[in-house]
Amino acid sequence: MSAPHLAIVGGGIAGLYAAAQAVNAGLTVTLLAKGSLAQSNTFRAQGGISAVLPPGQGAPGDTVADHVVDTLTAGAGLCDADAVSVLCTEAARDIAALEELGVQFDMTAVGSRALGLEAAHSAARILHAGGDATGAGIATALINHVQKLASAGALTLLTESFVTELITTDGAVAGVRYTSNGAENSVKAEYVLLATGGAGQMFERTTNPAVATGDGVALAWRVGAVVGDAEFFQFHPTSLVADGNFMISEAVRGEGAVLRDAAGERFMLRYHPDAELAPRDVVARSISAHLRAIGAAPEATVFLDATGLEAQHGEGFLAQRFPSINRATQQAGFDWRTQWLPVLPAAHYWMGGVATDLQGRTSVPGLLAAGEVACTGVHGANRLASNSLLEGLVFARRAVSYISSGPALGDPWPSFPATPLALESNTADEKLGEAIFDRAELQGTMFKNVGVERDEAGLSVAAKQLRIFAETAQSGSADTVADRELDNLRLCAALVVHAAAHRAHSVGAHFRTDFPTTPHNAAERRRQFWYNPSGTATSSLQIGNGS
Repeated sequence: MSAPHLAIVGGGIAGLYAAAQAVNAGLTVTLLAKGSLAQSNTFRAQGGISAVLPPGQGAPGDTVADHVVDTLTAGAGLCDADAVSVLCTEAARDIAALEELGVQFDMTAVGSRALGLEAAHSAARILHAGGDATGAGIATALINHVQKLASAGALTLLTESFVTELITTDGAVAGVRYTSNGAENSVKAEYVLLATGGAGQMFERTTNPAVATGDGVALAWRVGAVVGDAEFFQFHPTSLVADGNFMISEAVRGEGAVLRDAAGERFMLRYHPDAELAPRDVVARSISAHLRAIGAAPEATVFLDATGLEAQHGEGFLAQRFPSINRATQQAGFDWRTQWLPVLPAAHYWMGGVATDLQGRTSVPGLLAAGEVACTGVHGANRLASNSLLEGLVFARRAVSYISSGPALGDPWPSFPATPLALESNTADEKLGEAIFDRAELQGTMFKNVGVERDEAGLSVAAKQLRIFAETAQSGSADTVADRELDNLRLCAALVVHAAAHRAHSVGAHFRTDFPTTPHNAAERRRQFWYNPSGTATSSLQIGNGS
């Protein structure tokens, strides 16, 4: 009997690691990436990867139980506790596997682990590679490994290949259709693993690369897979106000940099006792609130002041500790040794995505997901810093392990308490006429109305605009990759808006100015799951009592 064929869609940490694991497990593997393998959120990740290491390698006294508590606390009561336990318990084994694949994590001068401490972590458990280039260090090693496997014929690697559709047969996924160089092709496979990353490009300001257009969530939605936690989108508080919205890692604030307004006030002390080291969502909201409170002009920014760090740590500290940020700020025309950096919040990470179980299985047989495209429940309402790369590793490996274990015929796939949601409905009074929507208009609508802060009025505006946009999309055809990406972004945006409108309170990264409090009753702040009843593989198992 031939080995099962696994088609992996996406070339970030989850896709690359899954490919390596799948080859080791003897599976037939095809890896598809819509751009080059270096075009991913993984490659851009400055922050590190969290893990409680074996005794003698980690911070004294740190435990897996502590990592679990920190993750649950950041998730504001909406994490899946079992998923968190898996993530934190299995972290060390995947760090060791990365090192076997050639990843070199930073060490101290005396040869011990160089572990960092980030906001909301109770101990130093953050590994870095190349200072502030952890993602690039991990991605480069994995890319090299996967390319060697492809050269040896151990897997099929298809770059510049945009997946346009999941093939379904008898309610199960059976492969993918994709376009490459203008030609349509397909790959038949018993299993498909989505590892397509996030959807930050739905917002005007984002730290995400241009390829982060929600493709995996859109693919899964169209076949009826359940999507969860869509309203929770994390905004990084300090992106450089310059072309590209380059992210200034919170590790800079961890080293002592502070936030100031144009008058020089260190304003975070007004908003949280931890000041700059408060959770990301708190810092991002505080920036918006402060600019509003001081009557700042619409184009105003706040400033990250790192000018005191070299006096504290010695000349050359910034370039040595943060080489990537140092280069980026120089290229943008700033000398952060002597100048404050203008910064604002930007969309960074989507906690929501395709709902999965602990093996990465979605509600559609044959379809799995891992990384940012997936919603494992690990992050809850707000991701703990440096847990994202780890999640991609752990659940990609578990997905491959499930497939390679030879699941029994008829093995039941998971169901979720999901509510049907038809996103394509339009009303007669919202006819578009001759207006044209593009990515910039979508991004502006979302950033203004569904950003760091939301309210009913803004969500209603966004919902109406997206319904009109849907009508436009249906009246034409998505012939190019750009057209298809735009349609995927519109669909993902509609999911975010719908879920945000239905959560009439604030929790974690979801903040409603009209409902600013968080219910104490856990039942009131339960997770939300939705599915497309018109999906080609929609199963009756998906129909639940969620809301």
